[in-house]
Amino acid sequence: MIAIMQETEGKALVVKATGSLTSQDYEIIFIPQLKQLIDKLGKIRVVFYLDENFTGWELGAAWDDAVFGIQHRHDFEKVAVVSDKKWVEWATKIGSYFMDGQVATYAPAEFKEAVAWVKQ
Repeated sequence: MIAIMQETEGKALVVKATGSLTSQDYEIIFIPQLKQLIDKLGKIRVVFYLDENFTGWELGAAWDDAVFGIQHRHDFEKVAVVSDKKWVEWATKIGSYFMDGQVATYAPAEFKEAVAWVKQ
């Protein structure tokens, strides 16, 4: 499941993911929000907070994520990924090679710092 968080404002979209992300999470919630911000504001910033119950992406969601990311690789100024999982840190580092913007990872205890970094 994915949810838009109250810290979202301006160019910064802050989302929280829990459990396993599905295609519906991407197609109904996440991608429409991203597209709306990109269409309205141009380059955007994202905080992707993966909580302690996050288990990963279903195949369809992973595909949606990859396709959207490649199509919009020039549309992100900053992306912060917040997670305590080492594999997420590695995946984020690999994904950063396919984006123009800055990408950083943070521990869950650093959530506020991640939001501040994205918004500055």
